[in-house]
Amino acid sequence: MKSTPTAASSGSSGSSGSAPASEGIPAALNRRRFLARTALGTAALAMPLIAPTRLFGQAGTPAPNDRVNVALIGRGAMGSGHLHRLAGDPGFQLLAVCDVDTSRREAGREAVEAHYAADRAAGRYRGCAAVNDYREVLAREDIDAVLIATPDHWHTKISIDAARAGKDIYCEKPVSVTLAEGRRLADVVRRQGRVFQTGTQYRSIPMIRKVVEFIRGGGLGRIERVFTQLFPINGWLRSGRFAPYVKTTSPDQCGGSYAPMDFALPAEPVPEGLDWDLWVGPAPWRPYNSLYHINPSPGVVPWSFDDAFGVTSSTWFLSHAADVIQYALGVEETGPVDIIHPDSGEFPTLTFRYANGALMHFVQDWSEVKDRYHLLADARLAGMFGGVIIGERGWLTTLTNGGPIEGAPAGLFEEMKLDRREVSPGGNDHHANWLKCIHTRERTYCDAELGHRTSSIGHLTNLPFLVGRSLKWDPAKEVFTHCDAANRLLSRATRAPWYL
Repeated sequence: MKSTPTAASSGSSGSSGSAPASEGIPAALNRRRFLARTALGTAALAMPLIAPTRLFGQAGTPAPNDRVNVALIGRGAMGSGHLHRLAGDPGFQLLAVCDVDTSRREAGREAVEAHYAADRAAGRYRGCAAVNDYREVLAREDIDAVLIATPDHWHTKISIDAARAGKDIYCEKPVSVTLAEGRRLADVVRRQGRVFQTGTQYRSIPMIRKVVEFIRGGGLGRIERVFTQLFPINGWLRSGRFAPYVKTTSPDQCGGSYAPMDFALPAEPVPEGLDWDLWVGPAPWRPYNSLYHINPSPGVVPWSFDDAFGVTSSTWFLSHAADVIQYALGVEETGPVDIIHPDSGEFPTLTFRYANGALMHFVQDWSEVKDRYHLLADARLAGMFGGVIIGERGWLTTLTNGGPIEGAPAGLFEEMKLDRREVSPGGNDHHANWLKCIHTRERTYCDAELGHRTSSIGHLTNLPFLVGRSLKWDPAKEVFTHCDAANRLLSRATRAPWYL
């Protein structure tokens, strides 16, 4: 099954001009692609189109030729989970695993072929390729879509190249490491008409969508303020294995309490089978060190704390928490107008103000809501993952990590028809939503524009600490007003030849 350009426009166009001539859809089409992009594609451009039932086999399962042929790019911790989810979905067919580490991609290929062993024996599956360079995947005519689970610094470049190659895309969060990258990505994906899903899977959990729809529908009345968490990283980095390699002891000199740092990790021999030059790719050059590539402890990805490769927990955590909050507030295609530094004295912690007057406060610990803002003294917030939205009629949490939604008064749950004891499921329908939209050419739950706006929240939390002051942000033009120093941090140079 080869997809056609998506019918829906992905939000605002930002500041980019017309599309370069090189961004055309590839001309070489086989018969199946030609039919998809003419008879099916013409209708899709006019209106959202549901794939006809003739495209499916018995019992609603896709016929072999109409499964979405997908390649996985990046088989680390996140990629391994995606591999098994894609392989287990009959709507997808994994044809390639790409990773710059030979051992990882070969292990991925073996896992895929083990899953499809019966299909291969019956002649229904021809095998999975193990590929070093993602460009080989994008050049394949039989690949319809890619799932990108590389380190963060590769997300934008591979997504843009995939869109230009006519592939639909699922990209892990964050979609960028700078604001300018994210805007470029959203614009290219929109121009190319590709279906794009950002890996902010909490949007797809039915219970969370129910809470969001209730808030968007006015269930809490006028929204007064929101709380979410922002984790400082300096203390963590100055302990354990990283302590000897942090270049400075001054938080102001190394990016503030939250922003990533410029490490000084010593060079080590590159392991056999690892293409380190390709691993670094568009990022500033760093010599190989095992801390970048081999996780020293579960749940820790060391490269994300180096400003060459990631934007640390500010984009990882907030890609989930702030995503759902902005979705609930109806501001997911814009952004704040004021970014208020805690040193300003206006609020005790970093705060965003939106054009509608809503405030988003960032706290390190949920106890600060009670102790520093003197709110929700009786709320059970300890250990919560997500955010708290406070309105005229009460308050609700917006995101859980396997726990129940909290809130008050109790009547809110009756209005939502939500059992407050209900626990959010571990699974989600995010991949299923991507698959559906590949067929229908509709917008996904979190397309490129929404993914960019979500990633922007993390970037915007870093910048006031980097420049040491409050900032005014124009979310339409995506520039700061009256702060050249902050505007210079919206983009960075790209290492040759990996230009966007």
